[in-house]
Amino acid sequence: MTVTRRIGLLGGTFDPIHTGHLDVARAAQRQLELTAVHVLPAHVPPHRPQPVASAFHRFAMVSIAVAGVKGWRASDLELRMPVPSYTAHTLQHYRERGYAADELFFLIGADAFREIHQWHDYPAILDAARFVVVSRPGFPVSDTGAARSSVSDTGAIFDTGAIFIRADTADVSSSAIRRARAEGRSIAGMVPPGVQQHIEQHGLYTPMPPERRPEEHRGSAAADRLHGEN
Repeated sequence: MTVTRRIGLLGGTFDPIHTGHLDVARAAQRQLELTAVHVLPAHVPPHRPQPVASAFHRFAMVSIAVAGVKGWRASDLELRMPVPSYTAHTLQHYRERGYAADELFFLIGADAFREIHQWHDYPAILDAARFVVVSRPGFPVSDTGAARSSVSDTGAIFDTGAIFIRADTADVSSSAIRRARAEGRSIAGMVPPGVQQHIEQHGLYTPMPPERRPEEHRGSAAADRLHGEN
């Protein structure tokens, strides 16, 4: 008997992972009946500085966020791949493992999808998986399930074949969380409780004198978008 596989892939810097990220994945799983959701922290996002938190801490926070959720798992795939972390390479890896394009559902916020034409290997990347675009605060989508077109740098228009989902997702960003921590404000409700505990326990995103700053705190701000490529 053939087993139906509908794998949701949620990528991002996750510096840190927050409730908005999780809302996107939940909306997609609910609408599309995904059999699994893989959450993949990026190693180094393209054209962006090194993330503030180390790969160890970002993977740990993702693992905490998905713990106990049926069918969800944290994947260190991109952390083990050469940098920078291109979505095209990630999808190619899944294809090489035997997944068909129509079994892969790449989950992305509507804000990041607006810049899909700037991603590496565009527009070929659109054929490597089904792109699932979920509304984000300030970035609505109109008709759920409708296909949209995208314009490349050359002006060519491509049918993305994407799935669009309207959903209520938390109005929060990784940069807002880091800013709150730097200013000594609470981040309760912005991240899952276990992630908040990890951040506070390890003193992540708080300003420290350079001579006392652990390696994972060094570096400048990283991408907030849901797997933004630019």
